[in-house]
Amino acid sequence: MRHFGHLADDVRERLFLHQPVDFALDSAPAVLSTALGATLYSPATRSTLAADIRKQAARGVVSMVLCLEDAIADHEVPAAEENLVAQLGGLAAAGDTGLPLLFVRVRAAAQITDLTARLGPAVRLLAGYVVPKFTEESGGAYLEALTAAEERSGQRLFAMPVLESPELAHLETRREQLFSIARLLDKHRERILAVRLGVTDLCSAYGLRRSPDLTAYDVALVAGVIGDVVNVLGRADGTGYTVTGPVWEYFPVQERMFKPQLRRTPFAEAQPPADGVRQRIIEHDLDGLIREIELDRANGLLGKTCIHPSHVPAVHALSVVTHEEYSDAQDILSRDGGGVLRSAYTNKMNEAKPHRAWAERVLLRAEVFGVAREDVSFAELLGACLCG
Repeated sequence: MRHFGHLADDVRERLFLHQPVDFALDSAPAVLSTALGATLYSPATRSTLAADIRKQAARGVVSMVLCLEDAIADHEVPAAEENLVAQLGGLAAAGDTGLPLLFVRVRAAAQITDLTARLGPAVRLLAGYVVPKFTEESGGAYLEALTAAEERSGQRLFAMPVLESPELAHLETRREQLFSIARLLDKHRERILAVRLGVTDLCSAYGLRRSPDLTAYDVALVAGVIGDVVNVLGRADGTGYTVTGPVWEYFPVQERMFKPQLRRTPFAEAQPPADGVRQRIIEHDLDGLIREIELDRANGLLGKTCIHPSHVPAVHALSVVTHEEYSDAQDILSRDGGGVLRSAYTNKMNEAKPHRAWAERVLLRAEVFGVAREDVSFAELLGACLCG
């Protein structure tokens, strides 16, 4: 699979200076964690689950979570498990290729070993499991179950812990909880693909819910938790993990309180002009999502939890490395002895040592999401994704 593989060859050639590379379930963890992109959640109760997976893959989705936790009611769990096993079994028997990275979100540690055994040969389709409400107290059992499931099945399985518990929301317990989680994850480092943020649950601890006109970073309590999680678990010194962005909850058209946050100019100047794309974004409240994705990146997050297919193109279009970013990263990494140099775009200072970790991350993202041509804007990338 690869990002933007659903676009026609001539469209990719027009958009990309360097096209995204192929990756697979057996690719290096650093590649897979970067490649997650927009991770689309789907309830495991859906009778059309296998068809949905195929359809979303054809639309450019490269990672999906099949949910047995909050997306379904408690009484639906047994039927959802049976459906999940049957649907993945059908996909495996059909020999489908090019499927997204598939994860199962469980609600108990025992489900990991049980489902892995019940899947049988179909376990080869799984990339791993998503662990909800991950804490120091609950996390160990999940990770031990994952280790056992991996050993018995012979399939490499990753964990993606979700940080969303009240212990993280509450100031008096957050610090120790984060350091304890860091110690626990370090014991299982080879199995931790990414750390996910459950902002909806964090907000629920205080009875909060942000509107579509506000980002997670406009909610001070949530912004504080995100900053602390990145501080402890997102470091660039080799001890950190990929931390993914929080879910954007909105997709229906609603009455707006504030003006759209998207300027007209980038869409009017796109080739071809993308005014219709801008209007579509505004009508579906996606301008708020785009703003949040930008703030995710500025705060050290990569990728995003998504609950609706309409969110995927924006996440992926904004993940493409711009020509300017690529130029800066190459210049920085070409200077082994340090020093300062003016960027090729003559609009900023590039410092070889302080900016090195940033540049390394940019080049890894460039490998997975590609590098846009110099004259290609986000508006054109998004327009191609929406129309492709």
